[in-house]
Amino acid sequence: MTWILIKKQMMEIFRSYFYDSKKNKKRSTVSTILFMLIYAVMMVGLLGGMFAYFSKGICGPFAAVNMSWLYFLIMSMVAVSLGSFGSVFNTYSGLYMSKDNDLLLSMPVPVRTILIARLAGVYLLGLMYSAVVIVPAVIVYWVVAKCTVLNVIGSILLIVIISLIVLILSCILGWCVAKISRKLKNKSFITVLASLLFFAAYYFVFFKAQEVINKIMVNAVVYGENVKNKAYPVYMFGRIGEGDISAMLIYTVVIVVLCALIYRVLSGSFINIVTSNNTVSKVRYKEKKSKMKNQFAAVLSKEFARFFASPSYMLNCGLGSLFLFVLGGVFIVKGHSLVVFADTIFQYKEAVRMVPLFFAVAICATAAMNDIVVPSVSLEGKNLWVLRSLPVKTWDIFRAKLAVQFIFTGIPVLFCDICMLIVFRADIKPVTLIMLFILPILYMVFMLLFGMLLGISFVNLTWTNETAPIKQSLNIFIAMFGGWIFAIAVALVFIVKAYKIGLFMYVIIVDMVFAALSVMLYIWMKKIGVAKFENL
Repeated sequence: MTWILIKKQMMEIFRSYFYDSKKNKKRSTVSTILFMLIYAVMMVGLLGGMFAYFSKGICGPFAAVNMSWLYFLIMSMVAVSLGSFGSVFNTYSGLYMSKDNDLLLSMPVPVRTILIARLAGVYLLGLMYSAVVIVPAVIVYWVVAKCTVLNVIGSILLIVIISLIVLILSCILGWCVAKISRKLKNKSFITVLASLLFFAAYYFVFFKAQEVINKIMVNAVVYGENVKNKAYPVYMFGRIGEGDISAMLIYTVVIVVLCALIYRVLSGSFINIVTSNNTVSKVRYKEKKSKMKNQFAAVLSKEFARFFASPSYMLNCGLGSLFLFVLGGVFIVKGHSLVVFADTIFQYKEAVRMVPLFFAVAICATAAMNDIVVPSVSLEGKNLWVLRSLPVKTWDIFRAKLAVQFIFTGIPVLFCDICMLIVFRADIKPVTLIMLFILPILYMVFMLLFGMLLGISFVNLTWTNETAPIKQSLNIFIAMFGGWIFAIAVALVFIVKAYKIGLFMYVIIVDMVFAALSVMLYIWMKKIGVAKFENL
């Protein structure tokens, strides 16, 4: 039974690779392999290659001064950070909030079996993210430094230990969130706020990491001696990768004991948290007048309520709004410095100003991070019939779903546009500035309609965990990376060839292209999109 549930959990995580929700049938073997290859290229080729290059740069200097343990310690910290960051937002929903918890608990299945299956999914996600860092680091060490039997055993054990540390950290945070959420009313906003603070801390550490690593490499011997003398357990952790037998035995025992304790705590509180119902609370009745809403306003309120009810939905599909406000602030504070710096890099004999276009493209690329509309249809799930049974026109349903993203993206885009105008108000002709102002707005409308097309074309109504349509679906992948590709293409075409026609003419052409594409998508939505939705 345990293996059956683990297999089910793995199939849920990788469901989009094996099952075509649009056709409601299993994908062909060729299609499955193709999807897996694309994912492998992204994870192994891009991320793995990036960390392999980074490992190669620092492995040699540390190995030359006989401090490979410090190299393994640094890469292990990076792997644990990335692994925890990659899986932390799935732990709470994956362990406690799955839709089939009630069904499984009603069956003659031991709770420990359900918990082990859930933990297997959390462990696998953490392993994938941490392995992207530590596996290239280990291979680089074998090639650059040395490769002995003990090195190989120690390095492999280090990979396993790091994955278990990620699992432990993810479970602790998921358990804390679950316990706290039972006491909170507006837990969605609390979760989002805590996650944003975690994001801020993570990126602060990330940007400071390179500076710290450079200092460590310059003074490796001094820092190494300080770690040995003042933090000997940390030193021993790095020795695992070098194949130190005592370090391997000690940390294996410690991690096994910690895993056992974490499992004991989770198994003791799993039933209580899963079966608790926080939706019922005592309220005092207050008589008040109810305002009547038209069809569109009623559905729009429902869409906003759905968005604000899910921290995962807000964080994964609406975070671009926050980044847009940050980007606008950067334009105001550092705009002129960035202009001077970029002007010195992009110099052409035609003396065409390219930097203003790059500012507009930056706004477009950041706006592409918002994909609220993409999973909106899939999130209806098996309750789609409730929406379809209402006396509401299908186009009003579409308009409501589109309006949520339009509002959340349009306001910060306008803010960035105004900041861009302030930066270039004295350098560029007003008519060119107007065209640049319009570009991010047209791009946003295009991506809005393009996201709705993806949401209708790749529908998943049979999910058991909302992270499936929000994070693990093909349409989300296409929307985000496709949006970045479109934005980058606008800049590349101008740099390579179109700079000859001048900035003003090029921006007009790009505006017209996005406007035409938006009109085409709008027509498709009104005719084909509505029909596809009604046939779901």
